[in-house]
Amino acid sequence: MFDMADTPWLTIVGIGEDGAAGLSASAKAALADAEMVTGATRHLALLPELTGEVVPWPVPFNAGIPGLLDRRDRKTVMLVSGDPFWFGAGTSVTRHLAPTEWIAYPVPSTFALAAARLGWPLDDTACLGLHAAPFARLRRYIAPTRRAMVLVRDGEAVVALARYLTELGFGGSHLHVLEALGGPRERIREMVAAAPAFEDIAHPVAVGIAFAGTGAVLPHASGVPDAWFEHDGQITKRPIRALTLSALAPKPGEMLWDIGAGSGSIGIEWLLAHPSMQAIAFEADPVRFGRIRGNAAALGVDRLRVVGGRVPDVLGSQPEPDAIFIGGGLSDVLLERLWSERASGTRLVANAVTLESEALLTRWHAAKGGSLLRIGLSEAVPLGTRRGWRASYPVVQWSVVL
Repeated sequence: MFDMADTPWLTIVGIGEDGAAGLSASAKAALADAEMVTGATRHLALLPELTGEVVPWPVPFNAGIPGLLDRRDRKTVMLVSGDPFWFGAGTSVTRHLAPTEWIAYPVPSTFALAAARLGWPLDDTACLGLHAAPFARLRRYIAPTRRAMVLVRDGEAVVALARYLTELGFGGSHLHVLEALGGPRERIREMVAAAPAFEDIAHPVAVGIAFAGTGAVLPHASGVPDAWFEHDGQITKRPIRALTLSALAPKPGEMLWDIGAGSGSIGIEWLLAHPSMQAIAFEADPVRFGRIRGNAAALGVDRLRVVGGRVPDVLGSQPEPDAIFIGGGLSDVLLERLWSERASGTRLVANAVTLESEALLTRWHAAKGGSLLRIGLSEAVPLGTRRGWRASYPVVQWSVVL
């Protein structure tokens, strides 16, 4: 037993493939003084015999957290890979603790070791943990001449990653396969994505990717071309979408409600604005519901939750939004409920195409203020042997702060 008021009970120790040799004096002292040491079996095997109780961490990872928290009265060391707070296990545990309950001693991360081996600048290289995440998270970063470093589960995952890049038209990408960096088993080999060359890739493994190929590159401006989305015509078209995203004004960490989501294009582009964004897409049509999920998966955004059902009935008990877009299901009932129930300062953008919905927005604009914009677009098309303008239905857009 010890005084928890004066001393953190949990020490999080980052460990590399070099085991105890790479640990700081403080980390070694914590291990020597620990009543219990826990960590993955692989990490425990990297250390010499320990004096405290040794408890292997269970799989899946979250299954071990309740047992760890139950040991608050014991000096405990938790072993994790490299830097605990860069795609590591640190945050998964410390989110349950007060700042005074823990201390951490990191060692160089796999990314730092990979950069040291390859000579790539970390400040200009995308770094992602893809142990349990889809490869589509890479989609926004894939472009010729760009680079990424990714952590993957095992050798089979490296082969699957190569296949993913090849299917996207980037089979010419060079993959630097980095195994057990920093330890006696370290090995670095290179292959081309279209021709995977190795069948004996050992865990732990990271991959440095130098992208090359002629596949489509995802634009980073608002108004991604419509072809990036599967849809049945129910989509906010690219120019209107760009104006809508501008009116919604996404800011890091914010939540969007995309009501009447259709293809999900507004919510997906909202999420593409920054990795910390969140969104909920509300869609009553079950076919479109599935299509939204497919579009989100293809473009690598996993913070989009899709809710089926009709609004406003399905709005209750949802996380509070910072911004709301209404692309379908516009009605007085919906607007009245949003106005009465949402927090002051929530941004609302609604688009209307029909005369009835345009009249509705005109009335609400007169009563509540905000900005009312009528958007008319025309496209040049063949007209006999010449060309003429074909006008689209005008869109009326109301933007207001509740």
